[in-house]
Amino acid sequence: MKLKQIREVQSQSEIQEKQASSTGTVFSITKALKLLEAFGGDDSFLTLAELSKRTGVNKTTALRIARTLADKNYLVQKDDGSWRLGRAVGWLGACYQATFDVHEIVEPVLRELSIKTGESASFYVREGNQRTCLARVDGSQTIRHHVRVGIGLPLNLGSPGRVILAFSGEPGQPYELIRKQGFHLSMGEREPEVSSVSAPIFGLDWKLLGSICISGPTSRLTQKKLLSLAQTVIHAANQLSYSMAGSSQKAKIALPESIATWHP
Repeated sequence: MKLKQIREVQSQSEIQEKQASSTGTVFSITKALKLLEAFGGDDSFLTLAELSKRTGVNKTTALRIARTLADKNYLVQKDDGSWRLGRAVGWLGACYQATFDVHEIVEPVLRELSIKTGESASFYVREGNQRTCLARVDGSQTIRHHVRVGIGLPLNLGSPGRVILAFSGEPGQPYELIRKQGFHLSMGEREPEVSSVSAPIFGLDWKLLGSICISGPTSRLTQKKLLSLAQTVIHAANQLSYSMAGSSQKAKIALPESIATWHP
């Protein structure tokens, strides 16, 4: 690397460290976490070059951080020089799973979604041939849709159940359309005068966990209104998906091509 390039990298690093300092962030720890987050579900190992590419951290710094993480068993260096996650990462994952409280993760997202839309927000999971309301936050409107937490409802009636069926691989053109759009809206399908729009929730390795929805009276939630709120629901679904998977990465809103290729 030329002297000018080295100085530019050093200058950029200093700027980033000052910015991190102003927000109370420890920049070296942020870089270390970036290295750990560079690994995906299909990455049994990564080369130093790939770690540097994925994180934006130069190779020299990445190597220094990787060796530090390896000293604490968060990374392991293989004989060929590549890196894999260490047992300390697995222990943290096990601790996370053991202490995980779904309501602490789900309810804040539902509350934010309800505030943004003004409607009631719910999280549904599949139990056999039914969908169960696992968590719910009522909207601020005087006239609103009510669902009791724990109640079992049909999968094939209403947008939350349809979304669960679609992303469980249910065949048929209607479900292909849901998979292509990444959301589904329904009007009076299960209850007359009740409308809803839903999107799927995924966990690790994009395993389907359930669906999130907003619902309310059709007089207020017209088809045009539901379509305008669909991206808000998708954004909340993506946020919840990353939280449920234990990742701090920002969700990217994208429309799916198929169930096999789409994820938040």
